[in-house]
Amino acid sequence: MKTLIRLAGAIAGAMTLASAAFAEDPIKIALVHGLSGSSFEAFSKQAQTGFELGIEYATGGSNTVKGRQIELIIKDTQFKPDVARAVLAEAYGDDDVLLAVGPTSSGVALSMLPIAEEYEKILMIEPAVADSLTGPDSNRYVFKTSRNSSMDMQAQAIALQPDENLFVATIAEDYAFGKDGIAAFKSALDGTGATVVTEEYVPQGTADFTAAAERMFNALKDKEGRKVILVYIAGGGDAPGKIQALDPSRFGIEISMGGHILPVLPTYKRFPGMEGAMYYYYEAYDNPVNDWLVKTHQERFDGPPDFFTAGGMSAALAVVKALETAETLDTESLITAMEGMSWETPKGTMTFRPEDHQALQSMVHFKIKVDDNVDWAIPELVRIIEADEMDIPIGRDNSK
Repeated sequence: MKTLIRLAGAIAGAMTLASAAFAEDPIKIALVHGLSGSSFEAFSKQAQTGFELGIEYATGGSNTVKGRQIELIIKDTQFKPDVARAVLAEAYGDDDVLLAVGPTSSGVALSMLPIAEEYEKILMIEPAVADSLTGPDSNRYVFKTSRNSSMDMQAQAIALQPDENLFVATIAEDYAFGKDGIAAFKSALDGTGATVVTEEYVPQGTADFTAAAERMFNALKDKEGRKVILVYIAGGGDAPGKIQALDPSRFGIEISMGGHILPVLPTYKRFPGMEGAMYYYYEAYDNPVNDWLVKTHQERFDGPPDFFTAGGMSAALAVVKALETAETLDTESLITAMEGMSWETPKGTMTFRPEDHQALQSMVHFKIKVDDNVDWAIPELVRIIEADEMDIPIGRDNSK
């Protein structure tokens, strides 16, 4: 009898230890983004820094949720669609992550959407932008914390104050980011009376914009009214500077563009007084999350947080809120928790729209101020453009 009691006790003890070990298994999250092979590496590194800071902030420094440690697994897409698909499949399969976050490039992100559906696991997109990432080719496992092209362009249109006297030529890179952006800009101008006179698309990595600029000059120069070239290029090549060097002002043409990361903003000193819209600038938002981000980033990195640092933090805050509120830590419970979920970010409140899982959010209307004591051009706040001021088209309707 005593032997049976000892055996029962041993079994119970083993079960307790096993349960404790199981409870202590980490929550694995993959960051799948480009860390080599492109000038966009800086975006990825900012997003990773922001994500790590966001986990820290949301968990009070413990990096745990529901008693389980969060483990980050980093995967490099090399900015190649085939590599991205492979490393995402590896993360979902071999690494058994609960969800993945990334990537940086919209074109790469498009190639990853079917992998999330195949493995029936969440892909939270940050910082890729294109509208199509939550469009007809997307699926119910995809959530998007980054802004989209429609937000960029509706905010940009608001900043331009369009009417029948506005004539615009556009230039963008010839891939999902550029095409979706210009389509969104044209949609944003519908009903305003403004006219897009021509659209130019150049290959990624283009360094010579002379021919495209001349075509835009010719399309605009004889128009009576305000004449603007809208530059929507995320990569290098200095398109606005090179177009400006061709002297569009001789035709009364001005340049407009959205904001950019801090290392690029010194080039905006060439455009004092220019107005536009941007995703984030560290001085534009006044809320506790942004206050903590700015203070902490300054202390640890001797500089303010940038565009995609705020984006990475927003994604991490969404992940932790979902983990905390989901009934169980599985994909279906997370989807239920996240659809319609609102959470606080450095940009204020964001909300996942249930229909297509796009995070609705504010944008910044800025005016460039040049201060010789500041290394970069300052995108001085004109006002915050709130989410409800923009009519963002619904992409894929996940409720159907």
